[in-house]
Amino acid sequence: MKIFVYEHVTGGGMAGVPLPPGLLHEADLMMRTLLADLSTCAGVELLTSRDSRLPVIPGIPTLEVGPANAPFRHVLHGIEASDAVWPTAPETDGVLERLATAAINSGRILLGSRPEAVRVASSKLATVRALRAAGVPAVSTFAIAAEILPGPGRWVTKPDDGAGAEGARVELTWRHARERLATPGLIAQPWVEGDPLSLSLLCADGQGVLLACNRQRVQIAGDRVVLSGIEVNAITDNSGELARLGDRIAGAIPGLWGYVGVDLIMTVRGAVVLEVNPRLTTSYCGLGTARGFSLAAKVLELLEPGALARWRPPTHGSTVALTLEASRGH
Repeated sequence: MKIFVYEHVTGGGMAGVPLPPGLLHEADLMMRTLLADLSTCAGVELLTSRDSRLPVIPGIPTLEVGPANAPFRHVLHGIEASDAVWPTAPETDGVLERLATAAINSGRILLGSRPEAVRVASSKLATVRALRAAGVPAVSTFAIAAEILPGPGRWVTKPDDGAGAEGARVELTWRHARERLATPGLIAQPWVEGDPLSLSLLCADGQGVLLACNRQRVQIAGDRVVLSGIEVNAITDNSGELARLGDRIAGAIPGLWGYVGVDLIMTVRGAVVLEVNPRLTTSYCGLGTARGFSLAAKVLELLEPGALARWRPPTHGSTVALTLEASRGH
């Protein structure tokens, strides 16, 4: 099977515009980890694309992309030249949904979440509504200023279709949150006290298996929310609460497939979901070492009917610390 592995930041999706250093660091780490992981899978041939400003990854056939290339043409070329597509991109501006749709429309195997799931997860408001409709605890989310009621405590405003902490701002009062919602495309959420965590899930057919629960090192810098690091597989799910939560999330958003990341806050009353990421997240970079198995191999196994229901991850593992250079990874 020939797989076109595409990562938007490093793969030419930002050709012609400056590459943000922190974002580039995490994107390149994810890309190199995925390519190395897939390289160990039997019967797999790889193809990727690469921004011409970046060094080519040795041993991987590569489409080099410069600012003169027609937008998205290199992606279509890679898709057409392959049997399967593994896209990694921000949900922002519909990029990931467009990639998933292009793979399906070309008759290729999509090694990722389906477009309908990406569309829901691309909107924090739509995600919360879908989760709550399925009885999954999720943070209150508002897009209309008048719906925010007076009360104590801080708030967070962020782009509805942003990725992770990108563009997130801490608001000291509900009044400030209301004022910020005058800016189109923003949503507001009350600040939730607790431990910031993320889940790494493997999803298919409306089911989700918990691969790892990760601790996020979140800091407040002025009015910005900054994710400075992740401890992959740092939390042990002794009660099975998080595994059940992951399975319920997979059922609440049809079409989640392959690796899925979930951001949440563990409060004194239990977990509250913030958002769902239908793609690789930075936590993946430490997952193989922490859990002792190849995620890429497990994703390929999902192509066999019923594979997820038959597999359970190993019970052993270690914790792997990742240090980030920006507020983007999960």
